Amino acid sequence: MKAILEDLSVDAYVNSFRINQYSIPHFEYKWHYHPEFELTLIESGVGDRFIGDSFERFQKGDLVLIGPDLPHTWMSDKEKNVVSAAVVIQFSSHFIERFLALNEFNQLKQILAICRQGLYFPKPSIEIIHKMANISQTKGIARISILLEIFDMLTELEYQVLASPFYQPIKNEENEWRINTVFEYMLRNSSTAMSLKDVADLIHLSESAFCKFFKRMTGKTYSDYLNEIRIGKACSLLTESDKTIAEIGFQTGFESITYFNRVFFKKKARTPSEFRKMSRNRIEVLA
Repeated sequence: MKAILEDLSVDAYVNSFRINQYSIPHFEYKWHYHPEFELTLIESGVGDRFIGDSFERFQKGDLVLIGPDLPHTWMSDKEKNVVSAAVVIQFSSHFIERFLALNEFNQLKQILAICRQGLYFPKPSIEIIHKMANISQTKGIARISILLEIFDMLTELEYQVLASPFYQPIKNEENEWRINTVFEYMLRNSSTAMSLKDVADLIHLSESAFCKFFKRMTGKTYSDYLNEIRIGKACSLLTESDKTIAEIGFQTGFESITYFNRVFFKKKARTPSEFRKMSRNRIEVLA
């Protein structure tokens, strides 16, 4: 999953910023980055979201702001028969700097500084969702005006920082190949028993050298990162299926239900059964 530099230059910013609306069977974009900021709203679809060293599930209403040069991708669950749709707004530092010089934009300036680690907005307002869904239908000054309104609404929302403070985009080509090879392998095989040796062999390192390399690149241990992937998938199954907690633990790669429960509580500050009840209550309220 090599991070690819995406070129959004030339005519992409003739209109100050770029808006794309996608509606496709599945998101399966390559792990990529670009020098522009990006605001992405998921309109439909379910799957995995990767921002830097952050791995989380996404669903309808997922709103994320990504800073320049931060690798990212969305990958839909192919087994779900749901169209994947998103609105993506991309804008350059040069464009936004014109506004950040004004005192009225001080709060936005703070948000844009933090979003270099990626920001997730768990409770986007109906108004911001509506404006993002319809901004592509506007032109000229009206389009810029709506974008500024969206920026203003972002500053009022609660947010969660995604990538860890230790995360640094990888510039060394050899290290980039190594870490992305590992990420791709972990994603595809997280539900199976993966030995440390198997993963280290992929990138031609000893087990001890691999552990040091992975911690240096991600700020996390290999086992901790793998557990985050597994817990993310477990959360999806707890919400969307009627499988027992034991079945979900084994299906997501945990060989011991006791260990699954312990890791889940550490990551989510609640038990799997508490998480299932909370998530289903939330779905009933939204319905």
